[in-house]
Amino acid sequence: MKRNTWQREAVREALGTSESFVSAQSLHSSLRDSGSPIGLATVYRALTDLATEGEADSLQQDGESLYRACTPGSHHHHLICRNCGLTVEIEADAVETWAQQVAAEHGFTQPNHIVDVFGLCAECSKLGLPA
Repeated sequence: MKRNTWQREAVREALGTSESFVSAQSLHSSLRDSGSPIGLATVYRALTDLATEGEADSLQQDGESLYRACTPGSHHHHLICRNCGLTVEIEADAVETWAQQVAAEHGFTQPNHIVDVFGLCAECSKLGLPA
């Protein structure tokens, strides 16, 4: 485990205020706007460390890594709004069973998986956005 520096704590705290996945650049910008002298490379390192240690989730979207604070120690999946980015952590026992079954059918052991479900949240759906 990495030592807890003020920079790492600042990134952890800023990440915890977002309800959606954010890029390192976006998080860095908000930290700088609030007066923090933290560098972009430090934000990238802190986010990578937080994701490795299970304190943040990450996903790739349009070739960019996005991050979100998550509940440490709990395996979960996400519902993610394609329009506004609202993200909801969900439990998905059926996904776990399916992943184990498909892996076993093909002779795989120790399966890992990432399941994120993208759609439109209730508010964005009310706007009548295309699917």
